[in-house]
Amino acid sequence: DDDVIEKSNLSRQFLFRDWNIGQAKSTVAASAAVSINPQLKIEALQNRVGPETECVFNDDFWENLTVVINALDNVNARLYVDQRCLYFQKPLLESGTLGAKCNTQMVIPHLTENYGASRDPTEKQAPMCTVHSFPHNIDHCLTWARSEFEGLLEKTPAEVNAYLSNPSEYATAMRNAADAQAKDSLERILQCLEQEKCETFQDCVTWARLRFEDYFVNRVKQLTFTFPEDATTSTGAPFWSAPKRFPRPLQFSTTDPSHLQFIMAASILRAETFGIPVPDWVKNTKMLAKAVEKVIVPDFQPKEGVNIETDEKATSLSTGSVDDAAVINELLFKLERCRNNLPSGFRMKPIQFEKDDDTNYHMDLIAGLANMRARNYSIPEVDKLKAKFIAGRIIPAIATSTAMATGLVCLELYKVLDGAHKVEDYRNTFSNLALPLFSMAVPVPPKVMKHRDMSWTVWDRWILRGNPTVRELIQWLKDKGLNAYSISYGSCLLFNNMFPRHKERLDKKVVDVAREIAKEDLPPYRSHLDVVVACEDDEDNDINIPQISVYYR
Repeated sequence: DDDVIEKSNLSRQFLFRDWNIGQAKSTVAASAAVSINPQLKIEALQNRVGPETECVFNDDFWENLTVVINALDNVNARLYVDQRCLYFQKPLLESGTLGAKCNTQMVIPHLTENYGASRDPTEKQAPMCTVHSFPHNIDHCLTWARSEFEGLLEKTPAEVNAYLSNPSEYATAMRNAADAQAKDSLERILQCLEQEKCETFQDCVTWARLRFEDYFVNRVKQLTFTFPEDATTSTGAPFWSAPKRFPRPLQFSTTDPSHLQFIMAASILRAETFGIPVPDWVKNTKMLAKAVEKVIVPDFQPKEGVNIETDEKATSLSTGSVDDAAVINELLFKLERCRNNLPSGFRMKPIQFEKDDDTNYHMDLIAGLANMRARNYSIPEVDKLKAKFIAGRIIPAIATSTAMATGLVCLELYKVLDGAHKVEDYRNTFSNLALPLFSMAVPVPPKVMKHRDMSWTVWDRWILRGNPTVRELIQWLKDKGLNAYSISYGSCLLFNNMFPRHKERLDKKVVDVAREIAKEDLPPYRSHLDVVVACEDDEDNDINIPQISVYYR
């Protein structure tokens, strides 16, 4: 595990204590486990398990394992370990918790399906237009607030730095893209470095005050101008019918503590991105109010013809146009002129959202953004703690669920280590302590595929030794009654019988074609490469065959 212990980790397990906050998870867990059982032999590694660490967790590492026990917190990592266990045919004991729920899944070579064979339905998310223009609960407001936080304080500064690090390369990439996303990115960079550039803390206060006006006054005025309270849909139904809420613009006031709290958090974080020192007076209400009153807020007039997305199926608010390329060139010209006016070596500091530090003003800003927006739409506001749970996507953890999942996995571990068990001896479990519900089931066996007198499952991998040529690989499959028409290595197409020029590759070694097409050296710790071959039978029916490992030394 490459992660460090955070405060929110303490309630969900038994190995970390509050004095371990900030230390490496794997090191502390190993130390605590050995203190419980001094005879335990354990090695703690601060490596993330993934494709980028296959030089550490190499073939020898996986081949020498007896069993793999997951304690992961995300689906992608689980899928990666699942694929490795499939490849090396190792038992995998998978488990997870979610509040009062816990589950365990046994993945046993050749006996059960693998973890990735079935997926939970994706979590339903609010449509983009609801979050951006038509929120009707505090979750929508907090989702929007976190998105704005990351856009203003992390994404845009990172884009600025990417541009400043290599302007010509960035410009080329934007010209090649020539789409609405590239245009939006350049507009954000230009706005940050030109119209909204901050050199003093007063500039940051000005930026925060104008942000308030933009978010909670001007945008609402534009929305209600485009869709008045009595607006109707194309079918004649009221546009502002439930669950939509008709919004009202806010009136900024230095006498409203929540308004000043928003300005304080926003200006402090803006100053951090520009490397501007934060003065002590920002925490003095009267002095902050005086600084805010210096800001000249321009009048706003709603415009005709503004497009506001109302389609719940839309996935982007960006709209492309035939003039994107011309606009991009103009923006790049302005950016180049702007860059020449920056101090030498100027860079911004992107801020990554951190929910567990109560002194960094991250949650202050997110709660402020969400509650002001909630006020626009007459949605009940929440305190900072509730905002932290929703925006931080924290699901309350119960040590009881963790203990239960651990115990259930350990019961199955005895069976794996004992060996020679049938699939009927193993159990997958799901429980919900809140109901209470306890469900145990025999794992699902893997799907069996057949061709002629052969059969295989997802656990099988075919091996071809002797450093064969492409022709020899095709003939080897032909002898099995399979007609290979396409051979792939990763994302590279090594051979396809549709392309006449590929016939030149037939008498080349598979490994040499892979090196030539992939344009990379194969890792020194590898003695084989894995190819995916598309095959048909003699009746032209596609046959899904196992992955083939071609050994070249």
